[in-house]
Order: sequence, then C-alpha cells, then structure tokens
Amino acid sequence: MRRILKVIRDRHSERGAFDASRSIEKSDLKLILEAARWAPTPNNMQNFEILIVDAKEQLEAIGKLPADMSESFLRENYAQLAFSEEELRVRKTGVLASIFPPAWTNPEAWTPDSDYRSQLTFLGRSVHETPLLLVVLYDGTKRGPGSEGDVLGHMSLGCVMENMWLMSESLGIGFHVLTVFSDSPVEQEVKRVLHVPAAMKVAFACALGYPADPGAAYPRVRRELEEFVHHNEFGRKDVVWSSR
Repeated sequence: MRRILKVIRDRHSERGAFDASRSIEKSDLKLILEAARWAPTPNNMQNFEILIVDAKEQLEAIGKLPADMSESFLRENYAQLAFSEEELRVRKTGVLASIFPPAWTNPEAWTPDSDYRSQLTFLGRSVHETPLLLVVLYDGTKRGPGSEGDVLGHMSLGCVMENMWLMSESLGIGFHVLTVFSDSPVEQEVKRVLHVPAAMKVAFACALGYPADPGAAYPRVRRELEEFVHHNEFGRKDVVWSSR
C-alpha cells in the first residue's frame, strides 16, 4: 500500500522539454491505456474515446494552432503563483511562478498591444516538444443517469486522467495535461485537424514523453491533514495524527 501512496505523491506535471529522440514504447502505452480502460464511469457507461497522436505532421499542425491566453485566465493563474520557494512552502497551495513563461507572470504583458503578446500562447512549445499526445474525447449528447450537467460524467473523465497519470508516473514517463484543448476556439481547430465527429467534445489532452532533463524538479506542497480534515461536524478537528 505504501508503494501506491509513493506513486501518488510522486505524480507531477512534467513541464520541461521531452527527449525528442525517445518514443513511448508500445508496451508502456498499452499499460497507460489499460489504466484508462479501468477508470470508474457512471453506470459503467465508459463514455470516452482516446485518440493517439504521434504523427509528426499532425503534431506540427496542432502546434501551429493559435491559442492565446485570455487576460481573465492569466489573472486567475497569477493569483495562484508564488514567487519564491519559501513563499510557496508557507502558502502550501499554488505553484512557482518560474514554471511559466515570463510573460505569463507580468501583468504589463497582457494588454493586446504588448510586445510580449506573442509569448502568451501555449500549444506550440508544449506540442512540438512531445513525441505523443493523447486526446481524450467524450460524447456531449450523452450524460450519466440523473446527473444534471453530467457532473458524474465529468468526474469520471477526471478518473481517466488520474489513472493514466499514475501509470505514467510508475513507468517513468513524463505527463503534462493540456486543458487548453477543451477551450472552444482551440477545440474546434483540433477537431478539424484530427477529424473528430461533431458530437464528440475534447475533455483534455495530455503530452507524454521521457524528460530531457530527468534531474529537473520543482517543489511541490500540500496542506497538512489537520488543515482540511474535519471530524463528525465541520470545524471539529479532534483527530490527532501527523500527515508527514
């Protein structure tokens, strides 16, 4: 059981470049897809499809798609940033600003006429530096029974993501979720490039590869158990334990 917890704790988003000379072994890819296959879904509907993209021409076509970051996204992202490791460890939530391009962390760069506007894109670098993309799709015309807005269906897509992520971590394969693929303008263009049927929607995509610099790491933090666990009623924290 401790081995499972170790994989969960080690799981991280690989934000550095991938080694372009190493492709994902088919046997490893099959394990990752098997992990997705066994993710829980409402009423076992299994309402998802996974599109493997590893052809150079398709990756290049997707990488060229415009995907400017909106100012609202940048401001919300900015609110979660810490500008030093010390600040991050004190906050226990959020991420280091240094993992993002400089223009993402500079509010003066977000105006439409900024000289930095060309840096406020996401697809190009993320797609060009990966040997393989997995695009997870779902049928937008279906939903889980009794699930208004298909909340249960969306939860199950999160389970698909987590299963694949944990399996990738256990195999030493870098994994980076690209939520920008589910953004409407980008989604439509991705669907066009990949010939995705109109009824299907993009839940997310993930870039997979072997890290070019395996030694690179950034600090990861979490709140302690006693900070978010309540006992029998909200606000009651009489359970004594250590989360370390």
